[in-house]
Amino acid sequence: MTRNEAPSGRLLVAAAALCWSTGGLIARLVDTDPWTTVFWRGIFCAAFLVAVTALRERARTADVYLGMGWPGLAMAAGFATASTCFIMALHRTTVANVLIIQSLSPFMSGLLGWLWMGERVAGRTWAAMGVALVGSAIMVSRYFYTEAATGSIGGDVLAFTVALAFATATVILRRNRHVQMLPAAALSAALASLVTAFAARPGTAGAGDLLLLALFGSGQLGLGMILFTAGARRIPVAEAALIGVLESVLGPVWVWLAIGENPGLPSLVGGAIVLAALAGHTMADLRAETRGPDTPS
Repeated sequence: MTRNEAPSGRLLVAAAALCWSTGGLIARLVDTDPWTTVFWRGIFCAAFLVAVTALRERARTADVYLGMGWPGLAMAAGFATASTCFIMALHRTTVANVLIIQSLSPFMSGLLGWLWMGERVAGRTWAAMGVALVGSAIMVSRYFYTEAATGSIGGDVLAFTVALAFATATVILRRNRHVQMLPAAALSAALASLVTAFAARPGTAGAGDLLLLALFGSGQLGLGMILFTAGARRIPVAEAALIGVLESVLGPVWVWLAIGENPGLPSLVGGAIVLAALAGHTMADLRAETRGPDTPS
């Protein structure tokens, strides 16, 4: 990682989290069932990413897809697993359990990056991830009072799979920075549609729903994947996953502003803690970069 790459990498990953954070709002506005939503979102996302790749690569498009190799296939499988298991987890355990377990992803990314790549995680990053995890727990604490009896071990395992699959895909992306990952992102969306096709009911989506689902696939997921794959290769994997926590913070805010669903005081307090952790980490990084090369602290 060079000093010039790091700031742009952080901005790109933050922009990706901003795109992904609109998912909750769009999901509330669409009238289709979850499986149909995931199916159409994957279709539109894959089509969007294939079109972007074709515009960029032109005659080389087919070669790019055929040449992405095992890193591209592995990353596609990781992101497809994460997006599919997320929906399945929400049907089997509480929102609180899913979000808290998903907040473990930065720790998993840091550990995997260290074991697989020898990429050491700075002390300030571990500290920021710990504070962000506390903030995430506060955000979803209110769900324990309303959904405490609806969880299941199976759902918790699926939520853990979401965090692990996302962390693994992020490490693969970081380790193979020379590989074009946009085709892999398109493949991951197609795989998610394929997995959910058996339970989806595509014909139940009306014209208005299809417009929202097109936005869901191309803007929220597709553009987010473009930004994340561009940014995550420029910064440490733990930092990329940490910045991605912004998705959980901003998601309830858009729902609140657009349709008046009050996220509650715990969400506001917890979100403020997460934002403070991210801001503090960014300021520490900037100070470290002005002193010289990154060193674990």
